[in-house]
Amino acid sequence: MNTFYFVCQQTIVFMVPLIIVACAGIFSERGGVLNFSLEGIMLAGAFCGALFLRGINDGTNLHYIAALFVAGLGGVFVILFHAIAAISFRGNQIVSGMAINLLVPPLTIVLGRSLVGTLQIVFANTFIIREVPGLSRIPIIGDIFFRQAYISNLLGLIVLFVAIFVMNKSKFGIHLRACGENPQAAASMGINVTRTRYIGVLISGFIGGMGGLAFIIPNATEYAATVAGYGYLAVGVVIFGQWNPTKMLLAALFFGFMKTISTIYSTIPFLAGLGLTKYWYSMVPYLATIVVLVFTSRRSGEPRALGQVFEHHS
Repeated sequence: MNTFYFVCQQTIVFMVPLIIVACAGIFSERGGVLNFSLEGIMLAGAFCGALFLRGINDGTNLHYIAALFVAGLGGVFVILFHAIAAISFRGNQIVSGMAINLLVPPLTIVLGRSLVGTLQIVFANTFIIREVPGLSRIPIIGDIFFRQAYISNLLGLIVLFVAIFVMNKSKFGIHLRACGENPQAAASMGINVTRTRYIGVLISGFIGGMGGLAFIIPNATEYAATVAGYGYLAVGVVIFGQWNPTKMLLAALFFGFMKTISTIYSTIPFLAGLGLTKYWYSMVPYLATIVVLVFTSRRSGEPRALGQVFEHHS
């Protein structure tokens, strides 16, 4: 039973940043702007958040919340270049997104060495909540969700519910979706497509930056210029979830479980007994992503104008 609780807790740890960053992706892509820069955005957010935590040299959850906000601003700063290239200059959205993914890792390494003297940005990581009073006593649920938890778990739920509400119930969400389906028709109805797309992309950057810090906090005590390809996994979650936040939750749960298996296989007797090396298990979540996308991409519910340049004709 202890193994069951541990697997569930680890699945949540890996699932939460996935759903956060996947929700970041749909705020951009529902508006028609491809966002392959999620890996770079996560790295920028993780770098800024870790630098902030190192600077205050403390480890309370209030500081963690503040660091998440700083991480979000880091994501906004980076994705602004993608927004300018893709929306204002009408450039190739795949190229500008991948350029960010390639540029951010060495850039954070150079900045890190300039600011702190080392590649790794070490910070005090005491953010784990051993148990939530009262709620941790709930049978089964309490052990899974309210012991050995992080504030970012709550953030994941908030981001998910906000994304569902905004996309389905808010005026901005309706306008954003219109820009992603038929920008010319949206413009004819008086919607400022350029402004709406910019807002969607910047929101994407803010949420993605927070997701970067939410990834490294439960897994490390330092920023080392990597988020283990989670930005690319998040792209898979968006596609597998058909740009629908509710379906994306199930996709994130699946990939989070696959990532958990690849990490804790040695504690599961059956998997440990197979005699496979750790490198085989490390490939599990990425192989699962490829297999799932092969079988689900034909049923994709992507916005019809995704990746298309908008040119207003007066």
